[in-house]
Amino acid sequence: MEIISKAEALRVEANSKLDPKRKSSLGQFFTPSPICQFMASLFTNIKGEVRLLDPGCGVGSLLAAFTEEAIRREEITSLDIVAYDIENIIKPYLAETLATCSSAVKSKGYEFSSEFIDKDFILSATQLVDNGLFSRKHEGYTHVIMNPPYKKISTSSEHRIAMSQIGIETVNLYTGFVALAIKMLKPGGEIVAIIPRSFCNGPYYHPFRQLLLKETAIKHIHIFDSRNNAFSDNDVLQENVIIHCVKGEVTDDVTITSSPVADFSFDEDHNEYTATDMTVRRVKLGSIVKQNDKQQFIHIAPTNREQAIVDYMAVFNATLDELGVEVSTGPVVDFRLREDLRTDYEDGAAPLLYPVHLNGSVHWPKVSKKPNAIMISQKSKSWLWKHKGYFVLTRRFSSKEEKRRIVASFYDSSLPGEMIGFENKLNVFHTKKAGVDEALAKGLYVYLNSTLLDKYYRQFGGHTQVNATDLKSLHYPSLESLHRMGKQVHTFTLSQNDIDSIIDNEINLMTQNTENNPLNAQSKIEEALEILTALGMPRAQLNERSALTFLALLNLQPTGSWDEIERPMIGVTPIMDWSRDVYGKEYAPNTRETFRRQTLHQFVDAGIALYNPDDPNRAVNSPKACYQIAAELHNTLLAYGTSSWDGKLTEYLKDRETLVQQYAMEREMALIPLQVSDDKEIKLTAGAHSQLIKDIIVEFGPRFAPGAKVVYVGDTGGKTDFFEKDFLAELGVEVDSHGKMPDVVLYYPKEDWVLLIESVTSHGPVDGKRHKELATLFAPIKDKLVYVTAFPDRKTMVKYLNDISWETEVWIADAPTHMIHFNGVRFLGPYKS
Repeated sequence: MEIISKAEALRVEANSKLDPKRKSSLGQFFTPSPICQFMASLFTNIKGEVRLLDPGCGVGSLLAAFTEEAIRREEITSLDIVAYDIENIIKPYLAETLATCSSAVKSKGYEFSSEFIDKDFILSATQLVDNGLFSRKHEGYTHVIMNPPYKKISTSSEHRIAMSQIGIETVNLYTGFVALAIKMLKPGGEIVAIIPRSFCNGPYYHPFRQLLLKETAIKHIHIFDSRNNAFSDNDVLQENVIIHCVKGEVTDDVTITSSPVADFSFDEDHNEYTATDMTVRRVKLGSIVKQNDKQQFIHIAPTNREQAIVDYMAVFNATLDELGVEVSTGPVVDFRLREDLRTDYEDGAAPLLYPVHLNGSVHWPKVSKKPNAIMISQKSKSWLWKHKGYFVLTRRFSSKEEKRRIVASFYDSSLPGEMIGFENKLNVFHTKKAGVDEALAKGLYVYLNSTLLDKYYRQFGGHTQVNATDLKSLHYPSLESLHRMGKQVHTFTLSQNDIDSIIDNEINLMTQNTENNPLNAQSKIEEALEILTALGMPRAQLNERSALTFLALLNLQPTGSWDEIERPMIGVTPIMDWSRDVYGKEYAPNTRETFRRQTLHQFVDAGIALYNPDDPNRAVNSPKACYQIAAELHNTLLAYGTSSWDGKLTEYLKDRETLVQQYAMEREMALIPLQVSDDKEIKLTAGAHSQLIKDIIVEFGPRFAPGAKVVYVGDTGGKTDFFEKDFLAELGVEVDSHGKMPDVVLYYPKEDWVLLIESVTSHGPVDGKRHKELATLFAPIKDKLVYVTAFPDRKTMVKYLNDISWETEVWIADAPTHMIHFNGVRFLGPYKS
C-alpha cells in the first residue's frame, strides 16, 4: 500500500523543517515508518466500528500505519480517527496523510471519518474527563496508538496540576499522555505506545505503574538493545520500549521481544513483522513484576539469561531508607564558588573531590585542570559536609567505553581538615551529610561495583548518566548482608572476579542456592567476543549472535572450561536451539537466515568453520547442511586462558592466511560453473539442487525456449544470485532479489513469454500456494507467464504429483526432450486470465 510510504516521505520533509531547539523543548520525535508498521501489527483485534486516538500525531505516520493494517486485515466496517497536535508546521502534512487514509479506506467500501484537534492534548483531555464531557459525548476509543512527547514536568506546571485534578500523578509528559489515553479507552480497548523505559523503576513513576497494572493487561513489550536506533535521525538518547496493553483485562502471559535495530519488515512466511536478531520470550506477569516488590518495578528481560539475573538479584530487596543511608548529588557547583577554589590545599581550606580524584579509592591531590581544595568561607560553608566517617562515591557520568555504568569508590575521611567538598558531578552515599560506618561503606562499595548489579541496572536504563535518583531507585542488600560483605574487603585493588565472588557467596549463603550464577554465561560470551576480535573478525560479526554461534560450534557450556571444547557438526537451526537451551537467548525463527548470511558465511570465509565437511557436495538447502569448527583453530583454542595462549594464537595467525586459501580452494573445486550469458559465468554451490538449475538453463532452455535470455538465477548459497533487475523492470515488474523469486526466470523473446521455473530436489514445486505467490509477484505481466516445475528424475516427481498446481508445466532432467503438461487445455504457453 502507498499510505505509509506517503506518510514517511511527509515525515522526513516535516522533520527537516522543525526547529531542533523547539523540537527538543516540546519533546517532538517523529516515528519512522518501520516502527509505525510494527506497532500497528501488535493490535490483537481490529474489527467492526473502529475509533482510533493518536495524541501528538505529528504528520500522521502512526495513524497511517494503523489504517494500512486495518485494511490489510479486512475486518472493519468503519474507521474514525481523532488526532491531536499543537505544532503548526505539521498541519498541511497531516491533512495530506488523512486524505490518503480516507481515499484508501473508502476504496475498500468502508466508512471513514477524521478530526484534527490543534489543542494541547493533556489540557484538553483532562477537561473532558474532569467535567464528564468525555463519557457523555463519546463511548470511548477502541484503539490508541501513540508516540507521546518526552519531557519532565515540574510540580507547579499547568500539565501537572491538570492531571492531579483527575487523579493522575506523573513527572513526565509521556506518562501523562499514556495515563490519559487509558482513561479514554473503552473496556477491552487497546493501546500501543512507544515510550522511554524510565517508567519501569523509581519512586516518581510508581503511581503511573500502579495505574498501568491496575487498569490494563500488558500483552507485549518490545525493547531496543541500542539506545539510538529507534529515532536515529533525531539523536534521542532515551532507551525506548514499545508496549501493548488491553484495558480491563487481567495480565496473564506477556510477550517480550527485542532487537538491536528498528529495521522492521513484514515476513510473509510467518505473517508477522520481524527485525534483525529479534528475540522472543513469553512469560507470566510474575516474572516482570515481582510479587514482594512494593514499588512494582517492571523488569523487562528479553532473554532467559537476563531473567535469571532478575531472579538472582531478588534476594536483595532493601531500600536506602530502610538502611538509614542517603545518596545525594555532590553539593559543590564550582562555577558558583569560583573565588573560593584553590589548586592546592592551604590553611582555612577543605579538600574538594572531583571525579578525576576517584579510582576505586581517592587519589588526592592530583595535578589536573581541576582544583584540589576550596576555601571555607561564608559563601561556601553551607555546601561543605562534616569530614568524618566513610563515604561511597560514584560518578554521575560514565563513558560509553566503560564496562560498568555504576563505578563506585571508597573514601575514609583520611584527608586533612574538618570539612570536605564533593563536586556536583559526583553522587555521595552518606548519613545526614557525614560518612557511614566502615563495614557498611565497604559493603556498598562491593555491591555497587558488582557485575550482577550492572547487568541488572541496564535492564532499566542503559544511558551513561547515573544520578542520585537512579541510585535511590535501586534495591539493596540488607544491613546484615552489607556488613558481612564489607568485612571481606581488606584492599581496594580487588579484581572484578574478587568483587563478583563476594556477591555470589553472599547470595548462596542467603538462599542455599546451588544453581549456576547467570554471569557465567555472560562471561563466556565476552570471552568468545574477545577471541573473535583477536581473530580479526569485522565489526559486523562482533555481536552476541556471532559469539553464541562460536560457542555452539565448540559446544562450550557456561560453566565449562576452554580445555573441554569439542568439534560437533551442527546446522543453523540446531545452533539457534542450542543458544536458547544453553545460554537462554531465544531468537525468532525467522532470524535463521541472519545466522547463516551474517555470521556463518563469514566464519567459513575466515577459516573459522568448515561447511559440510562430511559431504562438500551437499546443497545448502539440505536439512543435513552443517558446520564444524576448523581443526587447526580448535587446537589453538584449547590453550585459551593459559600462559601459552598468546604464543599459540600468534602461531595460528601466522599460518591462517594459507589455511583460509586452502579452505577456499576446496570450496571452489566443489562449485558448479554456469554460463548465463556470452560474457558472464557464475558458480553455483555444489549439490543436486544447483545441478538441476544448471540443467534447466543448459538443457531445458535451448529445447523449449531457444534464444531465451537468463533474467534471474537464485543459488541456494545466497552469494551468487544472478539478476538482470533492470531488464525485468523494463518488462514492467519490480521485485526484491531476496523476495519470493523462483529459482530461474527466463525471457523468451520469440513468443514474449516469461518462464518462472522452480528447481525441485527435496521441496518446493509450483503448487497452488506457490502459483498464487508468483502470480501476485509478477502481476503486471500476468499474460506473459509460464509456470514450470523441474525435477531431476521421475522418482522425485512422483513424490509431489498431488501438490503440483494446474496451469503449470513439468520438465524432468533425465528425460530432457519431453514436457508434461498439466491441465490439457494447451501446450507450453501463458494462460490468459
